Amino acid sequence: MAIIPQFYESFNPILKALKALGGSGSIKEINDKVIESMNLAGSVLEQLHDPESRNETEVEYRLAWARTYLKKYDLINNSSRGIWALTEKAENVPVVDPDEIVEQVRLQSRKQGERVPESKPDEPSLAVDDDVDQGWEAELHRILTKQLEPAAFERLVQRILRESGFVEVHVTGRSGDGGIDGKGIAKIHGIMSFHVIFQCKRYLGVVSAGEVRDFRGAMVGRADKGIFITTGTFSRDAVKEATRDGAPPIDLMDGEQLAAKLKELRLGVKVEKVEKVTVDPDWFQTRANARVSQILVLQGFAI
Repeated sequence: MAIIPQFYESFNPILKALKALGGSGSIKEINDKVIESMNLAGSVLEQLHDPESRNETEVEYRLAWARTYLKKYDLINNSSRGIWALTEKAENVPVVDPDEIVEQVRLQSRKQGERVPESKPDEPSLAVDDDVDQGWEAELHRILTKQLEPAAFERLVQRILRESGFVEVHVTGRSGDGGIDGKGIAKIHGIMSFHVIFQCKRYLGVVSAGEVRDFRGAMVGRADKGIFITTGTFSRDAVKEATRDGAPPIDLMDGEQLAAKLKELRLGVKVEKVEKVTVDPDWFQTRANARVSQILVLQGFAI
């Protein structure tokens, strides 16, 4: 099995990627640049970190840790919209020493009362702050892959497409049909329409390029576009195959995007906003003074 680079080995590639992107970029843009520069093999990219809880690959997991360390070292930061950017400090740093960053960040963490190991292990031990709490995603992944029956998952996809504006969405459920699980019509602004077929794969692993090709073979001559939805993830070759020039286009939705869509549509995912109530003493004081002044004027007093 090919060796996966440790998280600290990607410090410099991440900084280099951000500089190539103009100083800022999304996680996907950064990861793609890093993977390209480190020339990682397909077998490395397809290894999942914990397929039982989510569809994140081991490389993505370690890159998330690397971003956390670089952020704590004040070389990069991230916005609420998930965009990462170089700090002013990073602009003047051509190359960093990974050992120094790990040592300084862990020293900082010890001062803040966090438990960290004495040596530099392969596995980081700090609290990753790449994203907001993702516990709900792990629970959703478990439900979709362990509890939901295949037929129920197909009906869930049918509901998602309907809620997203598709019409005449039907689940075919026929075996031996090249992986086609359903069809529908995508309406664009109520004027244009595209016939779409979709495949649902309730899966813990990585969807290969071959599976995407098989799906395309089944859709040729039967639809304008295809949609491949999985609870797992897609290999880089599968992504390339889906957008190959001269071939019918296929849109891909992996487990992470599926979770985000269910959250957006509030399908089985509740989003609770905590109400924070505070009292403004100045408001009451201003109102009280204004009321007293009004009374005095009415009684003939000069203010």
